[in-house]
Amino acid sequence: MKHNWTKEEILEIYNKPMMELLYEAASVHRQHHNPNQVQVSTLLSIKTGGCPEDCGYCPQAARYHTDIEGNDLMSVQQVKAQALRAKSGGSSRVCMGAAWRNVKDGPEFDQVLEMVRTINKLDMEVCCTLGMITENQAKRLAEAGLYAYNHNLDSSEEYYEEVISTRGYQDRLDTIDNVRKTNVTVCSGGIIGMGESIEDRAGMLVALATLSPQPESVPINALVAVEGTPLEEQEPVPIWEMIRMVATTRIVMPQTQVRLSAGRTSMSREGQAMCFFAGANSIFAGDKLLTTPNPDVNEDMKMFEMLGLQPMKPFVKKAQPETVEAQYSQYKDLGEKPKWSRPGHKIDRNEQAKAAAKVAK
Repeated sequence: MKHNWTKEEILEIYNKPMMELLYEAASVHRQHHNPNQVQVSTLLSIKTGGCPEDCGYCPQAARYHTDIEGNDLMSVQQVKAQALRAKSGGSSRVCMGAAWRNVKDGPEFDQVLEMVRTINKLDMEVCCTLGMITENQAKRLAEAGLYAYNHNLDSSEEYYEEVISTRGYQDRLDTIDNVRKTNVTVCSGGIIGMGESIEDRAGMLVALATLSPQPESVPINALVAVEGTPLEEQEPVPIWEMIRMVATTRIVMPQTQVRLSAGRTSMSREGQAMCFFAGANSIFAGDKLLTTPNPDVNEDMKMFEMLGLQPMKPFVKKAQPETVEAQYSQYKDLGEKPKWSRPGHKIDRNEQAKAAAKVAK
């Protein structure tokens, strides 16, 4: 497994003639994975809207006017019902997302831990994306039975500063490092189509591929430009760019599950089929990804049938974690108040969207 990739090496792969790139990616994919199996996840927004961050792509940021209907933290029973629905639809994993900057110790985090315990007992993989977390918080999630933690790098370190000003890139890496101190797997990827260069895309892959170990799951998202966000005017990513990104990711991270994530509603079945051929072997199913549209699960199953693909069963790549009940937990609420960074620079388009939101409200 190569961990010392350079940007130049990755650019050389990305820019190969398309047929050569596809052949190499498909060959690597078949060496490390069953090409006819796709891992299916369901993404559930357990707490929507009101986020204090200024991510330029996100409709959940409180400072933008996007008509997103917010909701408080869901109950454990609500989450269990959604998980059972996802399981019946063919999903092997539930990923729970909360619009938080970072996890705060207290009753809400305790409730999330109970959600993790509940879903793991349904024999489903459980993933969370809750913002930055400390080492102790990661250990508490692991004890509850968490299978994976998602924390996307979003873009290259250089372009990150053009999208987000309320948190630093190093915070992302530190959170991944905290997760790595447990038995929880890492899910980390990014978004293309935010105005970044091909060099920035390669830079993001360098950051991911040089992690040791590499992330077990890498979501590749195409920007869904939402009205009211700073990136609302961005043009959709051409399908060939998605295919190139998927193929390059597969080659530089051969054992990783490459997830075809946001943006699938604008992709044809033929385009998605090319992504699967190029090495994508995971998708999000369900009609919504947190707050943005996603293909209906029945449509996905029809596509799978057409392509001869089967949903992957849970715990194929790693054994099911044990769940430790709250009363027997070794790791307790420490009331931590970590000082995650706030770079503080201004991003013009983010400031303009914030000003426009004040007028709209």
